[in-house]
Amino acid sequence: MKRSLIVTVLASALIAGAPSFAFAQATAAPGQAAPAAGSPSAMVLANSTRILSTLESRRAEFSKNRAALSQFITTEFNTVFDRDYAARLVLGTHGRGASDADVGLFADALTGSLMQRYGSALLDFNTRLQVRIKSETPLRGGAIVKVSSEFLRQGGEPIPVDYLLRKNGAQWKVFDVMVEGVSFVQTFRNQFDTPLNQKSIAQVAADIKAGKLQAQASGN
Repeated sequence: MKRSLIVTVLASALIAGAPSFAFAQATAAPGQAAPAAGSPSAMVLANSTRILSTLESRRAEFSKNRAALSQFITTEFNTVFDRDYAARLVLGTHGRGASDADVGLFADALTGSLMQRYGSALLDFNTRLQVRIKSETPLRGGAIVKVSSEFLRQGGEPIPVDYLLRKNGAQWKVFDVMVEGVSFVQTFRNQFDTPLNQKSIAQVAADIKAGKLQAQASGN
């Protein structure tokens, strides 16, 4: 996964759960009816602009105060992303029978590594995109929903972004994002498979937190 894609993944995960604002535009695909209120598509459609607009309006502040940027990103990411469920998927077979505490340690370490390594790059992200919802597809009897969208860029090809969401309590939360077909979950499952074959989840989490292992884009 290239650096630009992983930054888009982070932005996409944040965008998916943020209240609406005014910079980017969110639209349904031509010929499609507006999604039903409260649906995952409606959430992605209505909430696709707050992060972009906040990054735009607070760009100067965040450029000078990276701690404020980190706090903003981490807070929003934790609110909209189902971190622990995503962490179990990243762990794959290594997570079978794992305690919630160990999964939480891994989720914290993975999120922290991503934010530290790529969070500042969001300041360079194009905040004047248009976000178009293409479709909503129920999976597993409606327990999971795939929302397909596009980031529309001036002078460039659309970037396909798919979200996988599930209900966590009463709220739909994102647990995987696929940018140009590249899955957040699968990328890091592949990356951490070897370390997890050699060490416990808690040990791998500690190595990530200590910087001995990093969540990174391949080839970056």
